[in-house]
Amino acid sequence: FERIHRSNLVNMGVLPLQFEPGASAASFGLTGEESYDIAIAGLTPRATITVRVRPAVGKPREIPAIVRIDTPEELTAFRHGGILPYVLRQLVDKTN
Repeated sequence: FERIHRSNLVNMGVLPLQFEPGASAASFGLTGEESYDIAIAGLTPRATITVRVRPAVGKPREIPAIVRIDTPEELTAFRHGGILPYVLRQLVDKTN
């Protein structure tokens, strides 16, 4: 990911994932028609997680992916659904 693109995804509440070195959508036979399950409990910056891939036909399988949330601050923003909800919550907390 380009740094600013990755950062923008996190700040919009989108989890950027990256294949491990040498892996690709083609190497896993992904077509874009699959459904994906991603467990984010216990998520940490730069962790490798398991993504469960559910194809339209066939058995589900699991593939590894690298979380491209790079800092604890980005993780905080992501957990709030993005930077805007995070900042708004901070403002509301200050007024109460």
